[in-house]
Amino acid sequence: MSLKEKIKDDIKQAMRDRNESRLSTLRMLSAAIQRREVDERIQLDDAQVLAAIEKLVKQGRESIEQYVKGGRQELADKESGEIAIFQAYLPQQLSEAEIDKFIAEAMATTGASSIKDMGKLMAVLKPQLQGRADMGQVGSKVKTKLGAA
Repeated sequence: MSLKEKIKDDIKQAMRDRNESRLSTLRMLSAAIQRREVDERIQLDDAQVLAAIEKLVKQGRESIEQYVKGGRQELADKESGEIAIFQAYLPQQLSEAEIDKFIAEAMATTGASSIKDMGKLMAVLKPQLQGRADMGQVGSKVKTKLGAA
């Protein structure tokens, strides 16, 4: 079963359970996937669906920061609940040590030694870590390692 099919099945289950908050969150996720498919005129595969979910999670985290700064804790809590639902579809997140191991392997494979090689290194890492790690965090770790090398 593809990730899109699983999301559609979960929407149907949320309807049966009359779980309005979960239903609206899953519909938002489905709409984001459909919007991307229509915009790009393609059918998204699981990796692209994961990228769409990650984007929603990232936007949610940014929204939470803004809500907390603005003193709107109830909206921040609602956004946190949505993120929890989205994260159920993401693979298990990697630990710091596992990310460092992937970076070291990629550096050895590509022969990356300076900051100029960052694009090449990230091109190797992105397919391996997509959905399993925050790519912004990975990018900063790579910068640090290449700057120190």
